[in-house]
Amino acid sequence: MDIQHLYINLKIKMMLKKITILCFVIVVLSSCSNDNEPSYTYEFLTIDEAIVPASFKFGERDTIAIKYTLNNGCYSFDNLYYEYQDTARIVAVRALLSLEDVCTENIRQEEYKFVVNVTQKEDYLFKFWKGKDSNGESIFEEIVVPVN
Repeated sequence: MDIQHLYINLKIKMMLKKITILCFVIVVLSSCSNDNEPSYTYEFLTIDEAIVPASFKFGERDTIAIKYTLNNGCYSFDNLYYEYQDTARIVAVRALLSLEDVCTENIRQEEYKFVVNVTQKEDYLFKFWKGKDSNGESIFEEIVVPVN
């Protein structure tokens, strides 16, 4: 093989490397674009009021109702956060907040009911999330429901 062919092969290899690097850079930069950012976020909403029964009966099911406020038209109910901690239950409302919509000033209180299967003989301690204090610590309203 003569020098001219070696030179042409070397030029082609260098050009292929440059094209590969350019394609890689394009893919990386396009994956960092703002188009991939979510158009929503989640927030916990404070529970305005909890309506609990005076007592539970072991082995049965009972219903608890909570009231919460959606701050504007961009908020919608997502789900109930319900965490077991021994005989206690932590309850909060998780809302979906749209980041793209033009939000209406539609402040509205809603109610959500959920069923509790009474499977423990000990009293239930419900901790309803009320927000955070000035130190960023969660505040709860605690309600004990005895089990008969």
